[in-house]
Amino acid sequence: MNLAITELRRRPGRFVTAGVILFLIATLLMVLGGLSDGLNGGNDGAVRAQPVELLVFADTAERSIVQSLVAADVRSTVTGVPGVEAVGALRLTQLGARRDGGDPRDLIDVSVFGTELGVLDIAQIPAGEAWADRRLEELGVDAGTTLLLGPARTPVTIRGFLDDTAYLAQGTIWVDDAAFAALVAENKPDEVLADGDQQVLQVRLEPGADPSAAAAAIDAATGGTETLTRADAAAAIEPIDGGVLQSIIIVTTVIAAAVVALFFALLTSERLGLYGVLKAIGARNRTLFAGVMVQAVLLTLVALAVAVPLTIAFDALVPPDSILFALDPARMATSAALLLLASIVGAALTLRRVLRIEPASVIGTAS
Repeated sequence: MNLAITELRRRPGRFVTAGVILFLIATLLMVLGGLSDGLNGGNDGAVRAQPVELLVFADTAERSIVQSLVAADVRSTVTGVPGVEAVGALRLTQLGARRDGGDPRDLIDVSVFGTELGVLDIAQIPAGEAWADRRLEELGVDAGTTLLLGPARTPVTIRGFLDDTAYLAQGTIWVDDAAFAALVAENKPDEVLADGDQQVLQVRLEPGADPSAAAAAIDAATGGTETLTRADAAAAIEPIDGGVLQSIIIVTTVIAAAVVALFFALLTSERLGLYGVLKAIGARNRTLFAGVMVQAVLLTLVALAVAVPLTIAFDALVPPDSILFALDPARMATSAALLLLASIVGAALTLRRVLRIEPASVIGTAS
């Protein structure tokens, strides 16, 4: 092991090519992770922000809010299910927003939610108030800003901002259910629902009630709904990129393993004489192999030490209104762990070659 570290220190040039490739792969993994989180991190935030345990969809809605329609009589049925404490409405529409007094061509796409049981720690949104997702603040909307929504230019003044409540990569605006109904009537009259009908029902359970049992009881009582826990409803939202970025990340990790394997296979070929001498004087296979593993891990750590700060700098330089990019420490740690695992696996592929080295034959060949 000491020999492996000494070789890295005294002959760094022989490892430059592999180090540069690992650095590029590390940077690519970090950037892909940031793009994936930027695209999909704001995909289901609005659902995860629901202050209830269950969401009730129509069973034909395929777990989509915009495709769901829950009839008025279903609400009373759900209210009577044992374990249910409160039932509210959750509705969604997508509109364009303009700043009051701003350029009318400066349009922001927003998802507007109407809610009866609030969002996050706001138990109930007061009439006349509107709260916005933090993404709108990043786009230049401030507390107190009046936005004109939809073709009717309905004015809505932003009271404050909420963290992690985006939906399908769009910033959201949250109003009470009555304000939402008026907003839809003015801007999308074709989406106006009959009295009592809702898109989705929010269900708050009594303390100690089992969510899975309550969901099954609700669906059995209504006979036409699909009730999901908040986590299941969030998971049902498909990634915006269709999982493409995750597939690229996996392929990139496999490529990293292949690069490390190829590099150390070539390096082992160059070291046949050295390994033969070491084996002849008593070095064990596991000692030689441990040296290869140490070099692979150290090379990867050096590559990560350069890639991580560069990716953080890239994140800081990306304008918030340009591309959807978000660095998450957990994601970066996962990317680093994947690259380390790929390096270990790649280095491990040289084990067979090391084991097959016969001191007498390779020393004679090397001389």
